[in-house]
Amino acid sequence: MKMDNEIAVGARLKHARLNFRLSLRQLADKVGCTESYLSKVENNKVRPSLPMLHKIAVTLGISVAKLFVEEDESQGPVTILREGQRPVLRTDHRRAGDAVSLETLLPSHLSTLLEANIHHVPAGASSQGFLEHQGEEMGFVLEGELELTVGDQTVRVGPGDSFFFLSHLAHGYRNIGSTDARVLWVNTPQSF
Repeated sequence: MKMDNEIAVGARLKHARLNFRLSLRQLADKVGCTESYLSKVENNKVRPSLPMLHKIAVTLGISVAKLFVEEDESQGPVTILREGQRPVLRTDHRRAGDAVSLETLLPSHLSTLLEANIHHVPAGASSQGFLEHQGEEMGFVLEGELELTVGDQTVRVGPGDSFFFLSHLAHGYRNIGSTDARVLWVNTPQSF
């Protein structure tokens, strides 16, 4: 799914790396990938998987949510992110089908406790690994079907199902259906 407001995270990651005073090699060593791969990420030639993007962001001392930050256009006490205008972060999962996209629902420059996205997961796509971090997460399946693994438990969830888990447990998902899935995903604190 190509979205007009797709975010190119490369320049933002490079800026964070330079602010952290790390060379490409140093960052690559810390996150377990090649210098060449990181260079391609920073130049928007490839999109990292969700676990790799999370690992890079944590190493650089930022949350993935900060990659969504756009110019602050204060709207008063209520901020509205209109459909079709919300920032979208795409990941690259060549081995697992099409790319997973995260559509942000909250202005990350305003919220520090809560993070909410719609995960767009094409048929056959997955989180491409597992994440572990502090916090709590919940999801609500809007469309499609996912296989969700948290710790040692694997469950199937479909439209109308909700789920909750503690984020320190290794977690990941894959679309086991024949159609695209959309999941409202909320976690606190902002960590992804």
